[in-house]
Amino acid sequence: MRRIITYGTYDLLHYGHIRLLQRAREMGDYLIVALSTDEFNAGKGKKAYHPYEERKAMLEAIRYVDLVIPETCWEQKRTDILRYQADALVMGDDWQGKFDDLKDICEVIYLPRTDGISTTQIKSDLAKLGRKD
Repeated sequence: MRRIITYGTYDLLHYGHIRLLQRAREMGDYLIVALSTDEFNAGKGKKAYHPYEERKAMLEAIRYVDLVIPETCWEQKRTDILRYQADALVMGDDWQGKFDDLKDICEVIYLPRTDGISTTQIKSDLAKLGRKD
């Protein structure tokens, strides 16, 4: 069995997220998603619209996802890969090169992002809609 692991916040779940999860799952037989906790996001200066438990429930409802685990710190990737016997770490190419230090324990794959969509863009568009100019 080939196990794949990926990491993210998965806030405002959108088509780009689904495509990433689908492509990651196509690379193996089992997909693990490490989901950033609210506390970890706060430490990164990020605030998700949906709390962790809601984001987790949404990910668990996606057929490509086999297991959702909490991501609580940057340093846990190596431990997770070993614990869950992941064969590959898959991330969006906006992280290109950032996790190459893990190549000694698994394959590291950076997938192209889906053009025209991002959580940052959605939040920006929603903010513009809410303004009273």
